[in-house]
Amino acid sequence: MLITISREFGAQGSLLAGLVAERLGWQLIDNEVVAEVARRAGLTPADVAQREERGPTFVERLARALVAATPEVLAPMDIEAPEAEEARLVRITEQVVADSCAATNVVMVGRAAVAVIGRRDDALHVKVVASQDHRAGVIAQRDGISREDAARRVRENDSHRARYHRQWYDRDWHDPHNYHLVVNTEWLGMERAVDLIVSAVRS
Repeated sequence: MLITISREFGAQGSLLAGLVAERLGWQLIDNEVVAEVARRAGLTPADVAQREERGPTFVERLARALVAATPEVLAPMDIEAPEAEEARLVRITEQVVADSCAATNVVMVGRAAVAVIGRRDDALHVKVVASQDHRAGVIAQRDGISREDAARRVRENDSHRARYHRQWYDRDWHDPHNYHLVVNTEWLGMERAVDLIVSAVRS
């Protein structure tokens, strides 16, 4: 069986996934995906992680729009559309996720695994959420930054993850119908959240 964990930034989905994997005695796959994508793409793990977290910059979005709007001008200059590199990383990530999820008894964190895997009979798709204020507090404490900066990072990361799902999979990342279970770690706490997921797996 497979559990995919989609998570709002700061909802502590990675921590929850680790606790679930430990309770079940399953394999946890989280940041290992970044390392493998980097290896296959010929990049450093830090570069892949940075691209994942920040999304395209304003300059990249502008260049993308220019290439799309005036291909007859830019194409002869052999300028690669900015989305080409992003698309390459997305496809490599999909393959790494698919390869990783081919094993049994796996807990997979993030990387749009819910979209990549889809409606597999042996998959349980979980979304981990909490209020924006709570998540800002978690990030502020974890990273030693102000509450305001943490709130900004929460908004930016959530926006990027939603855009990623929408752009590459035409899915609404926020739609609860895309998941079997939505878990609020702020309300449940970690122990009860783990209990809920483990109970769903064993039922």
